[in-house]
Amino acid sequence: MELITLHGIEKTYQMGDISVPVLKGISLAIRQGELVALTGSSGSGKSTLMNILGCLDRPTAGEYWLEGQEISQLTADERALLRNRKLGFVFQSFNLLARTSALENVAMPLSYTVEELSSSEARKRATEMLCRVGLGDRLDHYPSQLSGGQQQRVAIARALINRPPVLFADEPTGNLDSRTSEEVLQMFEQLNAEDGITIIMVTHDPKVAGHARQIIRIEDGLILDNTTAGGPTPQTGEITL
Repeated sequence: MELITLHGIEKTYQMGDISVPVLKGISLAIRQGELVALTGSSGSGKSTLMNILGCLDRPTAGEYWLEGQEISQLTADERALLRNRKLGFVFQSFNLLARTSALENVAMPLSYTVEELSSSEARKRATEMLCRVGLGDRLDHYPSQLSGGQQQRVAIARALINRPPVLFADEPTGNLDSRTSEEVLQMFEQLNAEDGITIIMVTHDPKVAGHARQIIRIEDGLILDNTTAGGPTPQTGEITL
């Protein structure tokens, strides 16, 4: 089942009188339950593509279908609602609230959901998510009391608290040492395999991309190649993952 489909996505920024094309016609499809890496050098357009996929921005042209809904022309408020319901985000810098416990950090997105959960229900769900990422004994710890890897695990639990079908990870190991990076990447693989969560990682690191079953390399705003764990996928215009 295709979860995400892009048709001819373009993104152009205006800098005064100058038009700067960043994405130049991206077409692809991502099936539910995939583990995907978007990779490319700085300035390739991979972060712009992630911002569009993550409904943080919208394209200049083209169509974006998510779970059968065309969303490229949604308003900012409509995109915000969709993000809260269907998308989770993990960033390089963790983005945790310093004066808030791990449990409270994880539970925070529940305040913005359409579900009406009591405080005890929210606490229970947040506790379950922290246990799921191996931090059941760190519920009341603050970010300053946690290692970098533990902070990233809190961020992952927070991203998954609303049970989104898609998790975006933007350079998720950029602030971690090699051993901790490997642990976080193994966690992504486990969540993907056991929970069926679609995970899209944005990275410039070939080692990180190597954990994905599908690697899409972007260069100069175009998809340069598409490789699966079993070898290259033939290029036929639209890329199906």
